[in-house]
Amino acid sequence: MGDSIMIIAGESSGDLHGAELVKSLLRLSPQLNVYGIGGDRMRQAGVKLNYHINNFSFLGFVEVIKHLSFIKKAQSKLLEFIAERKIKLVVLIDYPGFNLNFAKKLKKLKVKIVYYISPQVWAWGEGRVKRIKKYVNEMLVVFPFEEKFYSERNVKATYVGHPLIERLNNFNFLSKEEFFDKYGLTKEKEIIAIFPGSRKDEAIKILPPVFEGAQMLARKFNLQIVIAVADTIEVDWLKSIVNIEEAKVVKSDSYNLMKRSAFGIIKSGTSTLEAALIELPMVVVYKTNYLTYLIGKSLVKLKTISMPNILARKKIVPELIQNELTGENVFKTVSAYFNERDKLSALKNELRKIKEIFGNKSSASEESAKIIMDLLNA
Repeated sequence: MGDSIMIIAGESSGDLHGAELVKSLLRLSPQLNVYGIGGDRMRQAGVKLNYHINNFSFLGFVEVIKHLSFIKKAQSKLLEFIAERKIKLVVLIDYPGFNLNFAKKLKKLKVKIVYYISPQVWAWGEGRVKRIKKYVNEMLVVFPFEEKFYSERNVKATYVGHPLIERLNNFNFLSKEEFFDKYGLTKEKEIIAIFPGSRKDEAIKILPPVFEGAQMLARKFNLQIVIAVADTIEVDWLKSIVNIEEAKVVKSDSYNLMKRSAFGIIKSGTSTLEAALIELPMVVVYKTNYLTYLIGKSLVKLKTISMPNILARKKIVPELIQNELTGENVFKTVSAYFNERDKLSALKNELRKIKEIFGNKSSASEESAKIIMDLLNA
């Protein structure tokens, strides 16, 4: 019977990165038992799930308050499970609202804590850094500037590279012809792609204005609209939000869609970095509950919200946030790029530079797995 660890990922991107990490861990230690919170990918990689991420698909301060009793009950059950199974190490993946609160409780059990993919503490002010310093044994960070940020604050951190680069390097893209044939797309028309996110509460607010803008763009520039649907969202549910008869749907195949699209309208989050690494020109959109937005705005130190802009340290991709997100604004913003192809080329050049920021680190999950196993066996 091997050692046991727990991994906690609360959302779709964490499930993706968690699955690759688990594969690397099990290559190093096939007898390892892995439990935790994750999605279908982590389950397929070998995690025995205590909870599925679908139970945690709420976002924002207001939404979290509504689900507090469920969160507390889930944490209590996980703590009991860790004590019963004598789990020695827990890996937390991003998802700071849940994970940092849970880290505090874990510390009482004297469990080693590794944080893989840091919360964006450099954006949210530094209150969370104190908690990380207090509860976390090691930070495994995915942006080069984060290692410096933490070391300056006396927190043990190692830059392991970004798992998206590893994933994209290993991804087998379909040819343009294969992709268009697979999804019944018109070969003569360029694609305007919509990425509304993996959470229903986000899609409800984001998709209607985005789809309205995309319809106007499709008519003016003879484009076809394709909507990327995450595995956490059902296509039938999507149809209840917008009349998508004029669009095609691509389910759980966002990389191929990014590769073959002319332009993306993308919800702020991991997808914006994926699109930047694939060099897809984009406008970043975001809209949430108004109270959540006001609270967030008061806490965030940054002038920009999307990862490509944060990494470039300037606004290279346009952003339409909250009240700015209207169909008309989506149409105007994207039209500027189709009207001026030089502007489109300039944006692609800026996106090309993003990948260079990460240096030559290309196997984040393998590097992280080695550090985790060393800590487990120490």
